[in-house]
Amino acid sequence: MFRLVREPINIQQITDNLQMPEDGAIVVFDGVVRNHSQDKAVRFLEYEAYESMALKKLEEIGARAKSEYAIRDIAIVHRLGHMDVGECSIVIVAASAHRGPAFEACRFAIDTIKEIVPIWKKEFYEDGEIWIEGGH
Repeated sequence: MFRLVREPINIQQITDNLQMPEDGAIVVFDGVVRNHSQDKAVRFLEYEAYESMALKKLEEIGARAKSEYAIRDIAIVHRLGHMDVGECSIVIVAASAHRGPAFEACRFAIDTIKEIVPIWKKEFYEDGEIWIEGGH
């Protein structure tokens, strides 16, 4: 499951859809909008994407994670649009027989997403806004 959405992400539903009886580990990375950045108070964020390319890159990252780590499956869902502090902007769920590969796959996925996926983040402060390079 690789998706870009504009509504709040239902982490439990994604986890429930991914988990199978053979899995001994389900690792969830929940990227949350924080209330500060660059020594400023963040009011909210907006994410934009080159959607067709971003989705293709998410799928490629998922395929790489499955081939390079001993995981059975992985899901990546990234939210676009307006997000308030505390909301989930991205969720990565990795399922495997053992915890180590699932943790490694989640770290690989989020690090690679930040490097190569065309998703951009704009942070809004009390005194202005700024686009953040790397998007996440």
